[in-house]
Amino acid sequence: MVVLYLISLISEVYMRISNEWKDYECINAGDGEKLERWGEVILRRPEPLAMWPIEKDKSWNMVDGIYYRFKDGGGHWEFRKKLPDYWTVNYKDLKFKVSPTNFKHTGLFPEQAVNWDFMMNKIKNANRPIKVLNLFAYTGGATIACSKAGASLVVHVDAAKGMVEWAKENAKLSGVEDNYIRFLVDDCLKFVEREIRRGNKYDAIIMDPPSYGRGPKGEIWKIEESIHPFIKLCTQLLSDDPLFFLINSYTTGLAPSVLTYMISTAIIPKHGGSVESGELGLPVSGKHSRRQRNGGGQLRDHPHRGPQLSGGAARHDG
Repeated sequence: MVVLYLISLISEVYMRISNEWKDYECINAGDGEKLERWGEVILRRPEPLAMWPIEKDKSWNMVDGIYYRFKDGGGHWEFRKKLPDYWTVNYKDLKFKVSPTNFKHTGLFPEQAVNWDFMMNKIKNANRPIKVLNLFAYTGGATIACSKAGASLVVHVDAAKGMVEWAKENAKLSGVEDNYIRFLVDDCLKFVEREIRRGNKYDAIIMDPPSYGRGPKGEIWKIEESIHPFIKLCTQLLSDDPLFFLINSYTTGLAPSVLTYMISTAIIPKHGGSVESGELGLPVSGKHSRRQRNGGGQLRDHPHRGPQLSGGAARHDG
């Protein structure tokens, strides 16, 4: 009976759309690329999930920057005009630094906004102090959202010093630099093991683990092999009344349904609650929001409509 229930549960995978952005827009996507507006800046980047064919109109060339991949890996940006080293975008009352990096990224994953809304709503309505642990925390989108929502403590852990410094800048931009946030440059696995020995507990745990990585002593992380033991380890840090446990995954081979099963078997037997999973997406506007450079009208709509698939997430709701 339990197995049948879990099979039914994990088959109900749906998409959550981050559709409340003002400063970000996915203008178009297809042929392995996406066209985006970040504030007033238009960027064109590779997007492996945009695998459908499209007829690219002239809007694809009306950009401020294009990222080109090298055949042997990596790539580089080509800018059509001089851009500042960074600029900022707002999502509701959150503000983030944006800057094109050597690995095509901009320091922010806009599809995560729907997760920020979920976390902020849970924390604001908890009516009690909430301690949050954010692992593989990158530039701190979730960290800032949780702190802004009133979390009593957010512990932000990432192995990359540059990303942690970026997260600190985001904290200042959003006005939470004086809140209770611990920014730590550390190996997430080693940190969790130490926290267990210390007896520390958290009401909410967030993680966005990489597909592959190496620890400071050469330890190899492969998400397909490492994620389940890591989830079970992290459950030892949950308080007696956890608020949520959220996992993001951009690994195409790791389906949301698999994460659902892992969380269901690791957390529900002890803490109860419910588990849901789904894909994260962004609406594709099909419209270039910038005026033509010759002063003409709006560019025509492209006939493609629909979401750009971006990643998966599973979460336990306590």
